[in-house]
Amino acid sequence: MLSPRSPSVPRLRIACLGPSSRSRFCSKAATVGRFAVQNRQNVTTTSSFRPLASGTRPGLPRRRLAPASLAHVCGKKTRTVVNLDELPQGIVLAKLSSSSPSSLPLEPEPEEHDDGPAYPTVVMQARRNMQKFDNCVLLTRVGGFYELYLDQAEEYGPLLNLKVAQKRTNAGPVPMAGFPFFQLDRFLKILVQDLCRHVAIAEEFPADVSQRAKSGGLMHTRKVARIVTPGTLIDENFMDSYANNYVLAIHLPETGLSKPSEPLRSSDTALLSNTARPPEPSGEEEGIPQEAQQHELTSTNHHVDPPVGLAWLDLSTGRFFTQPTTLSWLGSVLSRVSPREVVLDKALESDENHSILPILAEERYLVSYSQPGELGKLSDWLPMLEAEVPAQTAEKFTDDEVKAGSLLLHYIKDRLQGVSMKLQPPQRFESMQVMNIDKNSMRSLEIKQTIRDGLFRGSLLHTVRRTVTKSGARLLNEWLSSPSTSLDVIHFRQELVARFIQNPDLRDAIIVLLQRSHDSQRLVQKFALNRGDPDDLLRLASTIKATEDIVNLLVESGRQQAQLDDCISVMVSRTSLEQPLKLAQRIRDAIDEEGLVQQHQIEDSEAGEMLALAQEIVKREGSEADSAALLPARVNSKKKKKSSSTSSLPTTTSLRDHYGEDNEVWIMKPGASPALSRLHTELGSLAQARIELTETLRQRLGASTLTLRWTPGLGHICHVKGKDAAQQHSAVASPPPSFRTVSSSRSTRSFHQPEWTHLGERLDKTRLQIRAEEQRVFSTLRAQVVLCLVKLRRNASVLDELDIMTSFARLALDRGLTKPVVIASSISNSSSQPHKTVIIGGRHPTVESGLSEQGRTFQRNDCLVGAPGHGRAWLITGPNMAGKSTFLRQNALITIMAQIGCYVPADYAELSVVDSIFTRVGSADNLYHDQSTFMVEMLETAAILRRATPRSFVIMDEVGRGTTPEDGTAVAFAALHHLLHVNKCRALFATHFHVIADLVAEYKMRLEDGGVAGSVEMYCTDVQEDKKGGFVYVHKLRKGVNTNSHALKVARMAGLPEPAIQIAQRILQGDDISPRDHGKHVPAKLAAVVVG
Repeated sequence: MLSPRSPSVPRLRIACLGPSSRSRFCSKAATVGRFAVQNRQNVTTTSSFRPLASGTRPGLPRRRLAPASLAHVCGKKTRTVVNLDELPQGIVLAKLSSSSPSSLPLEPEPEEHDDGPAYPTVVMQARRNMQKFDNCVLLTRVGGFYELYLDQAEEYGPLLNLKVAQKRTNAGPVPMAGFPFFQLDRFLKILVQDLCRHVAIAEEFPADVSQRAKSGGLMHTRKVARIVTPGTLIDENFMDSYANNYVLAIHLPETGLSKPSEPLRSSDTALLSNTARPPEPSGEEEGIPQEAQQHELTSTNHHVDPPVGLAWLDLSTGRFFTQPTTLSWLGSVLSRVSPREVVLDKALESDENHSILPILAEERYLVSYSQPGELGKLSDWLPMLEAEVPAQTAEKFTDDEVKAGSLLLHYIKDRLQGVSMKLQPPQRFESMQVMNIDKNSMRSLEIKQTIRDGLFRGSLLHTVRRTVTKSGARLLNEWLSSPSTSLDVIHFRQELVARFIQNPDLRDAIIVLLQRSHDSQRLVQKFALNRGDPDDLLRLASTIKATEDIVNLLVESGRQQAQLDDCISVMVSRTSLEQPLKLAQRIRDAIDEEGLVQQHQIEDSEAGEMLALAQEIVKREGSEADSAALLPARVNSKKKKKSSSTSSLPTTTSLRDHYGEDNEVWIMKPGASPALSRLHTELGSLAQARIELTETLRQRLGASTLTLRWTPGLGHICHVKGKDAAQQHSAVASPPPSFRTVSSSRSTRSFHQPEWTHLGERLDKTRLQIRAEEQRVFSTLRAQVVLCLVKLRRNASVLDELDIMTSFARLALDRGLTKPVVIASSISNSSSQPHKTVIIGGRHPTVESGLSEQGRTFQRNDCLVGAPGHGRAWLITGPNMAGKSTFLRQNALITIMAQIGCYVPADYAELSVVDSIFTRVGSADNLYHDQSTFMVEMLETAAILRRATPRSFVIMDEVGRGTTPEDGTAVAFAALHHLLHVNKCRALFATHFHVIADLVAEYKMRLEDGGVAGSVEMYCTDVQEDKKGGFVYVHKLRKGVNTNSHALKVARMAGLPEPAIQIAQRILQGDDISPRDHGKHVPAKLAAVVVG
């Protein structure tokens, strides 16, 4: 912190000395405080410091420099030679004189009082805030602008396309840049979302008397009111309304996580075991001892897999979660949660070799650091929660979860700068019954975005989303990331979808009402954070009304079914409307919607005036580019179009007219409170008295143009104009003694009149009282919203689920989807209750959608993995481009859709519940982490073989393709063997290594071989050729093995030169090639050729 230094306290800083050697000095003279230290052993110090006499100011003793007594003569320069070795290091404090009445030593000044340029007070306030929040970009509110100063203006002004000006001060020019206050969201988006910066917003606060004295009479002081980061957004306009905005904290053990001599990379952690452990086998199964099973299903490598505590929340909705995990599963959890910001302990900031950093760097998560804070126990969270954590739930929290949550809450408190908050009680994600989808599966199945371009269009979420509310879209996003494994939940959702399909009138009516509602999850949280405005209250009341209408529709529908346990009745029972309806009625009775509309028009007018001022400044001092950058083109065009519609509004002093005269805009109805009613009655009587006084003064002075006004500079005045002001012998020209003229011109005259002055003061006082009462009523309404917090959030969750269920019904009708049969799956995969995935006529949901846009149809295929009479694993071969990977992915996606309660693209589906989905489809190298394509492929394969359980569903495509055919075949067969004998899970295994089929037959692993190992079925795709050389892919699976990959057909389609195609054909046929072929020397013998 910077502050002016007292001139009566001399200090000497030795700044340029070497270590401890006496022979090392600075190369040139250094200025230290007010003294010049020269480069020589005996230092000459020249001082113009003039100490006061001891009796000049009482209580301030005469100070002397220590250790040597430097005699100074008042007003005279002195020259003293001092040995440099005798000078103390650091700050040298003055000693008290013997004549001082106090014997206490002089306290050292704090570091923030260091000398600095004598900037203006506003710049000094900004500089202090910049030093206090040194990791933030500081935006300082100055009147109608937000401004950047000093080096931040020079750094971020060009990035924000703002003109950097030089503010002239006594201390020299100060770089500064700014923008109008109403453009805050626009520039916050660039800083926070695009540049990933922390932004500290310093607002203006009224200064008290002492602060005004210190600042030279300034009416405001500027303090940081909030720090905005990517993970702590609340209600900013640039927030993604369709996705949660999570900030996630990670607690790591104090030891065991530093990188060993061989770095532990993020992808290396894929080899480690899973914290979100699936149920382990109980007892010995299929002749394999339980110890052996546990040994195979857990990590056997030498890497340590330490526990990790996670906590994440969305500040815009108040949702709060915790989860224990391990370092090996951290990447997958982060992929599921998709946090905007990750918070680590401040102690890790200096550890550049920590094992967690590569994991976070791989997906480019924004990392922030924070002190743990004083929140050490779960009970310390209670003031920030809307309800207490149940005792049974509190006992389940691990120590790592509590520490992660405490770190997160302390970080949030620091970002909010003391603003109170109410969050939902934390939910333990570990206790939820959900499917595990690791980050590789999330990416390869394109659940949220496409692999190639990272686009939303083309993902599963894009295909199935038909929601009409933003909060419903966010909930659907969560469901797809973690589908349910609870049969009760899945069947309940399916029943709701079926009801909405059967009753289209009910479905359509609910959709219409949902469209009238607002994002109540985020609306309610704004009030919980002491934010929100009257518009938000009206939106909340509208949402409550829509909820009431929806509940009435559901009640009527449930009455027709006459079933106590009907799904509709369950949804109705989860709502609570009595208290919210009373709240909505209070809001409607209190807030004047017409007044709000007028207020918005005034604010638009004020923004227009501010924009005009900014444009005028830019026009005068800037360039055309600066003018174009002031507002986006579309905003400028909109304002031009609106100019005609707003021409009726006053273009000058609109705020002054509205806030200084009788046509004041009120946002609360007079009947909102008894005090408001009384004040409005009083204001009406005063307004009538003003009219009567106006008529009286007009008659008394004979001035028909007389008006009673108020101006900021003159106060309450009587104003006349035209002929009344020009007449020389009128009463206006010679007013009574009680009238005092304050301004006059040829055409106007203004004067003070005691009656109007007294009446105007009463009017002003009444208006201020109305404003204060309106603020009190608004605060009361906001407090009542907070009291209804739990009920409002519960109702909002019901609306979100109804939104998803009705969207599923629409999706099923539009796309011809079928209700799947989801059955329980035991921990073991026994013959009495096998785990099965039966899909008849299955279709890939996203590929089918893309083909339908082109007018093409999708080839349906059956999947009978684990069904009676069918193998638990399918070995699939066939040509390139014939749809093997599509078939693998479509069955995994159908499983996910079934377990979120959605209907599926198939003619019939019967599925055992899947606890985890694993995929190994496609690969690419990771050169940044020094990993080849084959290494990446093996890391993914190893993770699957170590984590899959009998309840898992695994799809693997082209394992072993990144190495020689022999090694690749061996690795691929070993992976298939492990899935069958150790993991015992359902698997779809696609390969171009046809030898694997022979190995399966040799080791009697085919279904027809019978026995424990007989679980593999062979299926393939094919190519159909005609006599003219044309061909078409046959995407329909058939039993058997296809040993021809038809790679040259794909090569010709890709545009490989025909001479190269011909050489490849001759090699495949076993013919020799001569050096003259293709015009180049080609070796007569090739060591190895890999085709396919």
